[in-house]
Amino acid sequence: MSFAMAMLIVWVCSVHTYAQTSDTLRVNLNEVEQTFLEKNLLLLAQHYQVNADSALITQAKLWDNPVLTTDQNVYANRRFFEHGVNPDGTPRGQFLVQVDQLIQLGGKRAKNVALAGTNATISYWQFLDLMRTLKLELRTSYYTLIQAMSLSRLYAEEDGHLSQLVNGMQAQLQAGNIARKDLLRLQALQLTLHQKMADNNQQIEDLQSSLRTLLQTGPQSVLMPTEQMSSKVQLPLLQDAMTTAIEYNPEYKIENYRLTGTSQNLAVQKAMAVPDLTISPSFDQNSNYTPNYWGLGLSIPLPVFNRNQGNIKAAQFQISAQQAVVDNKRIALQNNVAAAYNKLVAVQKLNADNQDKFYKDYDALYDNIVQSYKQRQLSLVEFIDYHQAYLDVMSQKSNLSLQLQLAREELNFQSGTDLVK
Repeated sequence: MSFAMAMLIVWVCSVHTYAQTSDTLRVNLNEVEQTFLEKNLLLLAQHYQVNADSALITQAKLWDNPVLTTDQNVYANRRFFEHGVNPDGTPRGQFLVQVDQLIQLGGKRAKNVALAGTNATISYWQFLDLMRTLKLELRTSYYTLIQAMSLSRLYAEEDGHLSQLVNGMQAQLQAGNIARKDLLRLQALQLTLHQKMADNNQQIEDLQSSLRTLLQTGPQSVLMPTEQMSSKVQLPLLQDAMTTAIEYNPEYKIENYRLTGTSQNLAVQKAMAVPDLTISPSFDQNSNYTPNYWGLGLSIPLPVFNRNQGNIKAAQFQISAQQAVVDNKRIALQNNVAAAYNKLVAVQKLNADNQDKFYKDYDALYDNIVQSYKQRQLSLVEFIDYHQAYLDVMSQKSNLSLQLQLAREELNFQSGTDLVK
C-alpha cells in the first residue's frame, strides 16, 4: 500500500469517527440567526445593560427624600424621659420634630430625566452595534464555512481521481511499463493535495468553533449549511446606501446622541447654578419662646462665589469636541459606505462575467483529461498542469462566490441594516 493511500485511509477514518461522535445540525442562515438572537450571551448581557440604563430614567424622576430630625430630653431632674404638664399647665420635658424637604429649582429634575433618556437611547444603539458586529462575524463564518466545505468536496473528488491513477501506475510499475519517477511524482502531487485538504479541514474546524461560540452550542455539534451562496445580488443606488447609513448606522447614531447628551449636560450644569430651596416645618414643645411652637423654616444657598462656572464652561467645550467627532464620523461613514459599495460592484461584475456554462465545460474538459492520461494520450507533465489549473479555476469560482457574500455583508454592516438582500 502506498504512503498516499495510507494517509487517505487515515483521514477518511478520522472524519467518519468524528461524524459518529458529533451532533450534526443541518441549518440554513435564518435558523442560525434565530438561534444566535436567542442564545448569544454577549447580546443578553448588553440587553440587560439597556434595561439598567432605562431604569435610571425612573430614578431621575424621583424626588429627594425628606429628612426627619427629632430631639428630646433623655435625663432631667433625676428622671429619664421626663414628660408631662407642670402645675401651671405648661409642658414639662422637651422634644423637637423637624422635617426638611429639598425642592430642586431651575428645572434640574426635568433636565436630568432628559439626559438619562438620552443615555438609555445610547445604550440601546450600543446594543444594536454589538448585534450587527456579531451578525457580521456570524455571517462571515457561515459563508466561509460553505466555501470551505465546497473546497472539501472538490479536494475529495480530485483525491479520488489521483488515488485511481496511483493504483493504476503501481500496477504498471510492477509490470515494468513505467518508470518509478513517474509514480513518485504523482504521489507527490497527491501529498500536496492532502496538505491542502488538511489546511482546509483546519479552517473548517476553526469556523465551527467560532459558530459554536456565537450560537452557544456544545463542543460536539457540527453545523452543516443547507444552502448555497448566491452568485448575484440586487445593488441599491449609492445615494440610497448613504442615506440609509446616516439613518441606521449605530456608530454614527451613538455619536449623534452623545452630542445631544452634551447639550443636555450643559442645560443641567446651568440649572445647577440655580440654588435649591429647602423647606423645614418643625414642632418644638418646650424650648422656644412659647410652648408647643410650630414653625416653618426656609433655606437657600446664596450664589455669591460658586455659580458652577467651571462645569458650565467645560460642558460648552464638550459640545464643541463632540461636534467635531460627529463631523468626522459622518465623513468616515460616507467613505466606508462608498468603499464597500465599490467593492460589491466590482465583485458582482466578476461573478457576472464568469458564467456557469464555462465551469461546466471546464469540468467536462478535466474529466476528459483524466481519461486521456489513463489511456496514456497525455504526458505526466501535461496532466499535472491541467490538474493544477483545474484546482485553481474551481477554487477561484468558490472564492468569488464567497467574496460576493462578504462584500454584501460589509455594505450591510456599514449601512446598519440589511440593505442588500
